[in-house]
Amino acid sequence: MNDSLICTTCGTQYPPHQPLPDLCPICNDDRQYIPENGQHWTRLSALKETHRVRISPLAERIWSLKMQPDFAIANRALLVQSPGGNILWDCMPLPDDPTVAFIRSVGGLKAIAFSHPHYYTTMNEWAALFSCPIYIHQHDQPWIMYPGEAVRLWTGERYQLWDGIQIVHTGGHFPGSCVLHLPSETDRGTLLCGDSLLLSRSKRHLAVMYSYPNQILLPRNEFAAFDQRTAGLAFDNLYGAFDQQDLRGDAMTVFTTSMQRYRDSYGL
Repeated sequence: MNDSLICTTCGTQYPPHQPLPDLCPICNDDRQYIPENGQHWTRLSALKETHRVRISPLAERIWSLKMQPDFAIANRALLVQSPGGNILWDCMPLPDDPTVAFIRSVGGLKAIAFSHPHYYTTMNEWAALFSCPIYIHQHDQPWIMYPGEAVRLWTGERYQLWDGIQIVHTGGHFPGSCVLHLPSETDRGTLLCGDSLLLSRSKRHLAVMYSYPNQILLPRNEFAAFDQRTAGLAFDNLYGAFDQQDLRGDAMTVFTTSMQRYRDSYGL
């Protein structure tokens, strides 16, 4: 186990035997924040003593992995089972023994893929445990605080995995922000969106912003690029980075009406 330091606000792990920054660059950015009580660090060994992982089904062949109690950004990782190999979409910091055993019991991991840098966290630990590659869009390379041998940078707008699963580059929140599209035999498929889209509390609107915690809008041209890249998406179900970020059955309608509201606001 690599027990190097982890930022307690965003969960990013930093390389061992290298100078630690005074402030976590991921948090010291307008898309995140340094808390009022300052920068603090922990280690994976400490998290294993104080936290556990809740594993719960979201849909057929999709599982939520969520730390309890909440830690850092409090996001969930999503495990996708597929005949050609399983995928971990985004990471959460704690690969504890029961979670690793569960993933191995359902086929292990063939790949890890990301929506954006806020969820890289202990990705190298996850990759080492399952001997699998990590797929990150090249535009987000500057935000990789802990480069590892498993990281595979990809370019372009779509990256085909297997079984019809593809990573779609959207941009927006980060230059390399992505979503994962899962096909289905019975509907238009499922979208795993991380923070590339954020579902409102009413579940009637999907937001795309430069910064969610600091409520900073996307510039007009960046939304236009996001809108163009996502124009060909079709899906019925959507699962985001947090509990209650689930839409089943009418997700495409919510997405379409939300994007039109943005177009109207930006005069596009």
